[in-house]
Amino acid sequence: MKFTDSKILPPGLERSLRFYVTNPSPCPYLPNRRERKAFTNLAITESDLVHNMLSQAGFRRSQTIAYRPACPRCNACRSVRVPTRDYEFSRSDRRVLQRNAGLVRRTVAPTATREQYNLLKSYVKSRHDGGGMSEMTYRDYSAMVGGSPVQSHIFEYRDGPEEDAPLVAASITDVLRDGFSMVYTFFDAEQEARSLGHFLILDHIRHAQDLGLPHVYLGYWVKGSPKMDYKRRYKPLEVLEGDRWRLLRDDE
Repeated sequence: MKFTDSKILPPGLERSLRFYVTNPSPCPYLPNRRERKAFTNLAITESDLVHNMLSQAGFRRSQTIAYRPACPRCNACRSVRVPTRDYEFSRSDRRVLQRNAGLVRRTVAPTATREQYNLLKSYVKSRHDGGGMSEMTYRDYSAMVGGSPVQSHIFEYRDGPEEDAPLVAASITDVLRDGFSMVYTFFDAEQEARSLGHFLILDHIRHAQDLGLPHVYLGYWVKGSPKMDYKRRYKPLEVLEGDRWRLLRDDE
């Protein structure tokens, strides 16, 4: 099924893209619901430009595909991003940053390593056992990481400055003109006291601030979904409504 939205892209680029919609499948976030996604292929000319514009329109990337929810009677999945210029680290945030002050962030090329894969498998087993990524092979992970047609990095977080220091967290992160898009993060789930998932988002906000990038895109927030509701803690938080970003209200 073809999907078009004239508000997303300039006419020239819009004509060069084909959008489709998936068949209905069980919603992973809300019970007793079905989901559909609109998607298009990013492996095209001017992929970075297209990716930037689609990200601002609420699309996410998975390998070479950009997608967003397209459910006819449901708008529960809301695109959210942190406006980094207005973000002030709370006392709790600063404690998490201090707790992980020994971690060293390294930007590496989007190329899979066995070390990353082993950390990912451990994370998935601990946090999402039985989910869609439980059977991921190293070849699958290599395709997930290395298949990006747009500007993408892996941020590795090592427990010390040494080259062989233990890898405790990583983020597959796309670099947009207006910020970072956190595609997928994983970490040592056994180190619960360090709040590594929270730290990764805080560090992306801090890094974006240092680089003068105005946004960190966090994907979709789903009200009422325990998997997604944690994103509300990053305030101010912008939500996409139609074709306009606005601040998420406290009563939403």
